[in-house]
Amino acid sequence: MPHADLLFTGGVVYAGPGRGSVPEALEVAVVDGRVAAIDTDLGEWRGAETEVIDLAGGMLHAGFVDAHIHPIQGGLERLGCDLTSGSTAGEYLEIIARHAAEHPARADVAGSEWITGGGWSMSAFPGGTPTAEALDAVVPDRPVLLFNRDHHGAWANSAALRVAGVDASTPDPADGRIERDAEGRATGTLHEGATRLVSAFTPPTTTEDERAALLEAQRYLHSVGVTGWQDAIVGSYFGASDTALIYAGALESGELTADVVGALWWDRDRGIEQVPELVARRDALAARLGPAARFRLTAVKIMADGVVENGTASMLEPYVGPFGAGEHPRGLAFVGGKRLTDAIIALDAAGMSVHVHTIGDRAVRETLDAFLAARSANDWSARSPVDPRRHHLAHLQFVHPDDAARFAEIGVTANAQAVWACNEPQVRDLTLPVVGAERGAQQYPFASILRARGAQGSEGAQTPAAAAGPDARPLLCAGSDWPVSTPDPWQAIHVAVNRRLPADDPAYDAEPLLAHEALTLAGALDAYTAGSSWINGRGPGDATPTGVITVGAVADLAATDRDPFAGPAESIHATRCVGTWVAGRRVSGGSPSS
Repeated sequence: MPHADLLFTGGVVYAGPGRGSVPEALEVAVVDGRVAAIDTDLGEWRGAETEVIDLAGGMLHAGFVDAHIHPIQGGLERLGCDLTSGSTAGEYLEIIARHAAEHPARADVAGSEWITGGGWSMSAFPGGTPTAEALDAVVPDRPVLLFNRDHHGAWANSAALRVAGVDASTPDPADGRIERDAEGRATGTLHEGATRLVSAFTPPTTTEDERAALLEAQRYLHSVGVTGWQDAIVGSYFGASDTALIYAGALESGELTADVVGALWWDRDRGIEQVPELVARRDALAARLGPAARFRLTAVKIMADGVVENGTASMLEPYVGPFGAGEHPRGLAFVGGKRLTDAIIALDAAGMSVHVHTIGDRAVRETLDAFLAARSANDWSARSPVDPRRHHLAHLQFVHPDDAARFAEIGVTANAQAVWACNEPQVRDLTLPVVGAERGAQQYPFASILRARGAQGSEGAQTPAAAAGPDARPLLCAGSDWPVSTPDPWQAIHVAVNRRLPADDPAYDAEPLLAHEALTLAGALDAYTAGSSWINGRGPGDATPTGVITVGAVADLAATDRDPFAGPAESIHATRCVGTWVAGRRVSGGSPSS
């Protein structure tokens, strides 16, 4: 018997779906980056060179995989004017003023007069729309452009608007809106595609900036137990550069330790003629790095609609109030109807996974309709149980009750950003007033989506993909959408289980958001590990499985300071990652017992 490289002992192990819904007092041995044994006593695996990890009463689980995240964007914000530590207008302005003072414009550095970054919350401002006037008070002489947390809007000062030539005569773009005063003048908030009117003039990030941002993001994500992710946009979009080469370079230099799928950006101004180009990019990278490399371009991201708070989410019925009386009373379908169906059929036929941004109930329905058409056109019934096409719908803020069961029926996965599924100021002040009470009761229906499989007699929500073709794919995966919200999975899992924020959060509301849609702790943890690993092509039956602790699985693991199953649900958020391993190599944290 070989001796283990790593031996985890002294705590509990949550192995994932298939081994019960609670952690067990087990030991885990790792050899050559894979799980070699899991049992109650593995003393015979201990050798002179074995590193013994004492969990000190904590829990070992499969590393988290974030199924929808923007790491380089998040890293750039952490390195720029980062507003995420603030929560009020006054705090944001204080951070901006301090950043401006600490980073003066330099005559020898082109573009250094610009202040860019982001992370502000719409709920901090009346109507969710901050003004140029407020920014001018702290930075009057330099252009400023700061994206909000969801990156569907931006805050510009007067200097930035002047540089871009945005004034009362500037028309709204087809896919966005300029916030205006009674005389038609831009007031400082830009929605969706209108952000590009100004972002086109900001200095481009350099390759060095993006590499530093990726490494900072990876460090941060490993520190919270994340071992892999799906980058939800890789490609040139909204003025951002294509970061595929940044990832490839980091992998080749040995600096990329995470396992990453890049979702190539679908240009919504084009049609299916772009499919061969996307496939060529996937194949060229696979030829360069290898098809099983830790960075792959196997998915395509389609943004079907926008967000509710600015009236651009695509809804089945008109909005309430001014949005409902406006030019687009049911929001905007950036890619919808036949264009969406044609795209999904073509991408599926080309062997690509499709990752769709869907906030509004019309966007969800049209996307499900498109996948149903692809299932018929491309005969999903004939596919292998480990077919590489792993389709999913992200966000799912509004899902009509008639559509919740269709995920299981069609064979697609719901990608949950569960930390949003609570009563907090943005929901109370900006969402409910524009959708009304009836639709307000249809938000983030994760449990309803899972219950549909139970109604069909399946064994459970996270049935391994190897069980039986496309109908057995996990119904739920999970991600953070960082930098929109925290990348710490335990914060999202807390909300998924409680449907409210932690009691010590300033935005805490004791009333759960639709308590009947709460997940179990095991279900939420499975979604963030096994479900998301499967989406990334690393599920049971795949050549290099992650997301579970079973013999033969890659040893992408994380350890916590406690057993979250042993305490009250209200304390899940207090769980802390104390160590992270990728393929058996420690990438974050000291010894869990230290």
